[in-house]
Amino acid sequence: MKYILSILFFVISLTVDAQEFKKYFKFATFYGAVNGGTSISDIDVYSITNGLETSTVQTPFDYTITLGVRKIARFGYENRANTFYDGTETSWSDGASIGKVKGLEFLFEADIKRQEGVNYLDQHHFIRYVADKYILKGEYLEDGFADIKYFETSQRYRYNKGKISFNIGLSQRLSEPYGYDPLEEWILDNGDIHYTYLAIQEGYKIDVFNSEYKDPNGNIVATNVEVWEEIIIPQVLADYVERKRNELDNKMQQSLVIGIDYYYYKKSFWLHTWINLMPWHYDDGGAFSYHKYNNNEQWYDYSGGLIFGYKYNKHLGTFVEGKYNKYWNREWYDFKFGINYVIF
Repeated sequence: MKYILSILFFVISLTVDAQEFKKYFKFATFYGAVNGGTSISDIDVYSITNGLETSTVQTPFDYTITLGVRKIARFGYENRANTFYDGTETSWSDGASIGKVKGLEFLFEADIKRQEGVNYLDQHHFIRYVADKYILKGEYLEDGFADIKYFETSQRYRYNKGKISFNIGLSQRLSEPYGYDPLEEWILDNGDIHYTYLAIQEGYKIDVFNSEYKDPNGNIVATNVEVWEEIIIPQVLADYVERKRNELDNKMQQSLVIGIDYYYYKKSFWLHTWINLMPWHYDDGGAFSYHKYNNNEQWYDYSGGLIFGYKYNKHLGTFVEGKYNKYWNREWYDFKFGINYVIF
């Protein structure tokens, strides 16, 4: 994390000197918040192994701890309704390549979460500098729920045509080697997985004559093959995949990036949309190159967003908002739409 933040702050140093820091942090907002709520309800589990037994599975409450600082100009359609930033805000326009104003804008936010008993660490940090003819941006994203994490920088030439902004340039992404499948070497010719030998390699001990299955610490985890195959083996595979993925170094991906941004706003109608496409990626020939997992062919990575609002009259209005991302065949997205009718 220190390495990533150092790179992001280096991007700032390319555009402003130390004497201008006070100017660029003016109107920035530092915020911290804790949010919580009830998780899924308790679940009763019944067993008849030693007579009727009942146990209750309890899931602890959900929470989010948020720390952040942001300086991003709001578009005309954005309304800051809350008095304070509480960490639950969703600003769809943060995903756009170009902000409302030229110059330096930034966001640094980290969220420690527990959702349905599972802990996550989400982070989104970016710095962008928009000028008449170019765009510089550095971004770090970690989404634990979507299982995506990468650091990206881009340098783009910008061309404006009315309300449309075209841009083209290069992008560099640092991430784990997505596409790598640690279980591939354990797949048999018939498509099944050789899970018994994999479990033994991981330290599990199997005594089929006495129906005892022990974990690497010597604890009995199953006393029949059904529990072993349906409960223990899936966990063995998940732990193995996670460990093998964590053993690999991050990989740099160089790509061509093309983008289009469009923004139009009036009080009764607004449209803001953006698209970023990476149609070509440099193949360094490495053992963990994504080209290898894509049959040595090029692929399309892309992201985009749409914010639309229309007030038919003083009573009726409709809106559509959302953003979509697809990198290395991994998807994450958000959306909402609806109508409003004011009665008076």
